[in-house]
Amino acid sequence: MTNIDLVKVGKNLLKSADTGEHVELQALWQERPVVLLFLRRFGCQVCRWMASETSKIEADLRASGVQLVGIGPEETGLKEFMEGGFFKGSLYIDEKKKTYKDLGFKRYSALNVIPAALGKKVRDVIAKANAEGIQGNFTGDLLQSGGMLIVAKGGEKVLLHFVQDSPGDYVRLEDIVKAVGVSANAQAGQMPVCHDDVCTL
Repeated sequence: MTNIDLVKVGKNLLKSADTGEHVELQALWQERPVVLLFLRRFGCQVCRWMASETSKIEADLRASGVQLVGIGPEETGLKEFMEGGFFKGSLYIDEKKKTYKDLGFKRYSALNVIPAALGKKVRDVIAKANAEGIQGNFTGDLLQSGGMLIVAKGGEKVLLHFVQDSPGDYVRLEDIVKAVGVSANAQAGQMPVCHDDVCTL
């Protein structure tokens, strides 16, 4: 796990999707543990599925005093994302993408983003998203990657730091609840079975 300076990162400003006000990142973990899901784009089909998947444990997290927060790198696509109801936690925007940079979430180049987007992991998630009727678009910053950060109450320590290697990488529900010591009843989305690059659910 990468060493993260929570004091430094905690001073980064985020914009609330609900109120428009700016808050310091550390405010999100001051009173309780927090699961921070960093999305690549609000319009991204894969990101929407990941948000929907993670939301399956929101009630269990909330019941145990853990906050679920989604963060996007820009406002593009936010309205449609909110209207689609893909995420059950609070939403924020990291307008300067400073937290994305501080946490080591890489940026693709115009040359390597296409192979990454066409990889097997992404195809697997797209198959699951399609099965659940989740669609996406190509608006916004296509080059940003994301990940997850789980922080203990008061910023005592990092419980999980996950950096996407492929746009299709995500943290499994059981790993999230394990990191925060919560039991959950949600069933993870079914993994597609792939044979010769043909994926079926």
